[in-house]
Amino acid sequence: MKHDYPLAFQELANLLKTLPGIGRRSAERMVFTMLKWPPEKLALLGSAVSELQKKITQCPECWNLSSDGALCGICMNHSREKTLICVVEDASQIYNIENSGLFKGVYHVVGGKLSPLEGKGINDSNIQSLIRRIDANAVKEVILAFSSDVEGQATSIYIGEELKKKNVAVTRLAHGLPAGSDISYADSATIAAALHGRRPL
Repeated sequence: MKHDYPLAFQELANLLKTLPGIGRRSAERMVFTMLKWPPEKLALLGSAVSELQKKITQCPECWNLSSDGALCGICMNHSREKTLICVVEDASQIYNIENSGLFKGVYHVVGGKLSPLEGKGINDSNIQSLIRRIDANAVKEVILAFSSDVEGQATSIYIGEELKKKNVAVTRLAHGLPAGSDISYADSATIAAALHGRRPL
């Protein structure tokens, strides 16, 4: 006869399984580990999770992850080149590009990709804020760092059209990213090669 875990155990394991890369066995091991923790450590974990969306906000300048509504560390860094903006789909991709150690400009997160078949669009307010930044900082180049899948290409074309009226060079990542690949999973060397090989849109 199969022996089921207690209900509270199953509920937590099922929640953990929804995290990327976590399967059933991994989730169960995590719950067993947490059962061995002292109550204070469990309380800290619970507090960190429950406060996550309150404490981590979006940078009002670039929409990157930030704290308590303040500018993110990249936007506050005066050594960054404000006239060079790298546009990404999601904030998580900023950290991939930063790990390449090559890019010294700033970023802008548009919050999604165009996917007409799924009825998905990108946040128009993020595009408008990008245009305002281009005007305010006399931006010279905008790099569109989207994945090379169909949705990524469609998004690059859409943003490129929006920026045609601006006196700014619009380029996109090129060599190093295999066709159809997702930039979220590219390593730093591949990102570096793609940045070096960027071409006009």
